[in-house]
Amino acid sequence: MKIGALYSPGKGCDFTVWAPLLESVVLCLEGPGGRRVPMQKDQEGYWRLHLDAVSAGARYIYELNGSSKRPDPASFFQPEGVHKASEVIDHTAFSWNEQGWQNLPLENYIIYELHVGCFTSEGTFQAVIEKLGHLKKLGINAIELMPVAQFPGKRNWGYDGTYPFAVQDSYGGPVGLKKLIDACHRQSIAVILDVVYNHLGPEGNYLASFAPYFTDKYKTPWGTAVNFDDSYSYGVRNYFVQNALCWFRHYHIDALRLDAVHGIVDMSAKHILREISESTEEFCRKNHRRHYLIAESDLNDTRLVRARAQGGYGLDAQWCDDFHHALHTLLTKEDGGYYKDFGSLSHLGKAIREGFVYDWKFSFFRKRFHGSSSAGIPALKFVAFAQNHDQVGNRLFGERLSMLATFEQLKLAAGMVILSPCVPLLFMGEEYGEDSPFLYFIDHSDPGLIEAVREGRKKEFIHFKWKEEPPDPQDKKTFDKSKLAWEKLSRKPHNALYDFYRELIKLRREITAFSHPSKKDFEITLIEKERVIIIYRRHKTSKVIMIVNFGDADTNVSLSIPVGKWKKIIDSSDSRWLGQGSQLPKVLGGKAKICVRLFSLSIYVRGK
Repeated sequence: MKIGALYSPGKGCDFTVWAPLLESVVLCLEGPGGRRVPMQKDQEGYWRLHLDAVSAGARYIYELNGSSKRPDPASFFQPEGVHKASEVIDHTAFSWNEQGWQNLPLENYIIYELHVGCFTSEGTFQAVIEKLGHLKKLGINAIELMPVAQFPGKRNWGYDGTYPFAVQDSYGGPVGLKKLIDACHRQSIAVILDVVYNHLGPEGNYLASFAPYFTDKYKTPWGTAVNFDDSYSYGVRNYFVQNALCWFRHYHIDALRLDAVHGIVDMSAKHILREISESTEEFCRKNHRRHYLIAESDLNDTRLVRARAQGGYGLDAQWCDDFHHALHTLLTKEDGGYYKDFGSLSHLGKAIREGFVYDWKFSFFRKRFHGSSSAGIPALKFVAFAQNHDQVGNRLFGERLSMLATFEQLKLAAGMVILSPCVPLLFMGEEYGEDSPFLYFIDHSDPGLIEAVREGRKKEFIHFKWKEEPPDPQDKKTFDKSKLAWEKLSRKPHNALYDFYRELIKLRREITAFSHPSKKDFEITLIEKERVIIIYRRHKTSKVIMIVNFGDADTNVSLSIPVGKWKKIIDSSDSRWLGQGSQLPKVLGGKAKICVRLFSLSIYVRGK
């Protein structure tokens, strides 16, 4: 059931809103010649109205039961923010120039996560377009936008959105987003959009005025749960299914990243994620376009990505937090919060081999058994990263890895992510070692809500035993500090790190053993005492060896190299990358004893 204000040039506009328990809904058109027109309710509680004399750009609002007036829950645009009228949008008016664009295979994605407001000083979709050349040169072929659904004020991470169908006005609105996606596709860059189906933000959230969108059967970190399985859940489920399809249909989004699906509670025989997966597959079939669904979850539950025929939900991939935690603790030695469950070389080795480290293994942080085995799940169904908005922004002072690790460690982290068998993801700025923080920020208008957010942030850090207070999320200075400082890219060591990232991405794309993620053609040896990992990968005739030292001192390692002549193609300790100078031979073969520099990563490829 399509919802919202669906405009067709020359045919007028169909208004549809779900409100099964209301006695009356009146469409109120604002502006000169504004009028009130009663709507008609069908048996499922959808109120409908067709008007011929309505133009794109018209402002409207719904009057509920003859009293309160509320914007459209499925509004495509809120030009004056979350509390004012919605605007009719003509989605057919935009002229797409992406002819010939076909979504890339997911295993080929090299993802770059960015926040539109902080990626540039301007904080707009247009400003992102002007930086696409930088991303293209780096080797990025997929950008992931943090949520752009309408949120209160002008600055927010996006997870406080209250209009899931509307595009943030301060970023550039619907047309601005389409221009960005069109520009990306013309440069062969896919676009992933972060969407939030586990909750809505507190300010401007009027869904409950229309229908039972929420239930008190369950509690979530954000309060009452979205009603996916209680009475009247059919309309709620349709709302979110239609939202997913909206981004594919109207905006040509290539993939959705589903935020914190562990916050979705659904005891139905058909989980809402499975329903979204089925609907997406049907949309792809009918429109001959490929779209992906990528979940974020801390459950380590393989049901998310298992095929529906195998009892799974059929999603295409999921973020792998265990990979991040294992890598982060080896580099920083942090052991607070969930990091207490990690810290050994074996943890990272298992994350590389399988994906999940905790596969119904006891978690000391959670004080219970946790996770399921992902040994049989293909590597391309996991997204690996050394940083992302959560792991940076949910620290007390928003410290990036560049603020916690040495330059040598940053290069090592880059290699582990980009050359992992998983789909790699970078967080904006990490490619040149951005050392400005990425902090949590809001722009609410309710003083009580602002104070509640401040207190909530303090409580979030209890497990990490950080004693200081976090920066004020409402203060605009907190937002301004979080913007990328692009001028650093022209200076050492930032430009050297950027070149190193470029080289790693080039190797992933050009060397077949790296570009075909597989758990089968893969061997890994852990030398715990010296903290060294040896990784052997192959695909058909392409064969590579990675030698990685996580130790804080140079170390000697004895190797037994497979038959053939192996040529060194990169070493992070080379002076070219501002390292201390490589001690490794240019060619390896047979048995060898080598000196591996501290926190270094090197790669050998077998010659013909």
